Amino acid sequence: MINGFTIFGIKIYFYALIIIAGALLGAVVSSRELRRRGLDKDIIWDLLPWVLIAGIIGARIWHVLTPDSTMLIDGKNPYFMRPIEMLNIRNGGLGIPGAVMAGVLALWFYCRKKKLAFSRLLDVIAPGLALGQAIGRWGNFFNQEVYGLPSNLPWAIKIDEAHRLPGYANIERYHPTFLYESIWNILNMLVLLWIARKFESKLKPGDVFMVYLIIYPFGRFLLEFIRIVHSPIAGINSNQWLMAVIAVAAAITLLVRHLPKKPAVNPNPTDD
Repeated sequence: MINGFTIFGIKIYFYALIIIAGALLGAVVSSRELRRRGLDKDIIWDLLPWVLIAGIIGARIWHVLTPDSTMLIDGKNPYFMRPIEMLNIRNGGLGIPGAVMAGVLALWFYCRKKKLAFSRLLDVIAPGLALGQAIGRWGNFFNQEVYGLPSNLPWAIKIDEAHRLPGYANIERYHPTFLYESIWNILNMLVLLWIARKFESKLKPGDVFMVYLIIYPFGRFLLEFIRIVHSPIAGINSNQWLMAVIAVAAAITLLVRHLPKKPAVNPNPTDD
């Protein structure tokens, strides 16, 4: 499968173009959310370079710290053995958890600088973030990566032999886990947009982002069961357990924020 094209001797990968397209379309969704809330939609376009650059750096750092199991050399992280490879981002390797964490950190710094409400902007970018992830996952299709276990389902995809993992050389068709995650993220975006409108009067700043932190990690946690490779730390699937912790923590936070408050008790009641 063709994964890019060459211009003036420079290879342009479809993966990079798809990531950029996802970021731009996600920004469009978020800018419309800003306008719907009566805020300046241009904030998103001013913020986008901050978040995009931070997201790429964070995604690379996460990948370097948690390479998938097929990259390990005698059980050791290859980047610690060849540190210069950490900078070779054109050779692939980005992790979504790191992108989200670094992007949120960049947003926090941006809000501090511009004196904007951090929680409210989190709510605005959440649907756009979900859409950006949905589109970005299609880069994995062109790279023939992030596929799942062998499958004979009608929608299973064929993987070229050069991209098959050791032990699977004779198996052609696999679960398109990138497609499953893309669909899940689109549904996530739609749910977030619906909640932001349906329960607008009941929501607190940051609630929409909390819902994002429940829906996306829950889907990713389930998908890890059918992915061939994982990112082990001390023998556990780091991505899967991180997703579990985030989803549970976000659900508890959202629940606590909306628990009914007990009426105040007067310590010195007066007799009638």
